[in-house]
Amino acid sequence: MIPLMARKIFLGIRVDPDLRKALEEIGNSEQRSVSQICEMLLKRGAEAYQRDGSKYLHDTLVRQKRDSPD
Repeated sequence: MIPLMARKIFLGIRVDPDLRKALEEIGNSEQRSVSQICEMLLKRGAEAYQRDGSKYLHDTLVRQKRDSPD
């Protein structure tokens, strides 16, 4: 008998169209769905936050602001 997998819940978020395109390109190149790519990236980010605490989030936000074209 195949064991039942844990049921997953839906999480809907809005993203910039350029980010969506980048996620689709990653998914296509890895033969994965956008949902699978997003889940993996979110999981890695959550693990990094759990490991490093708010320093991870702060460093990420600083890097995002620094790299922003604004």
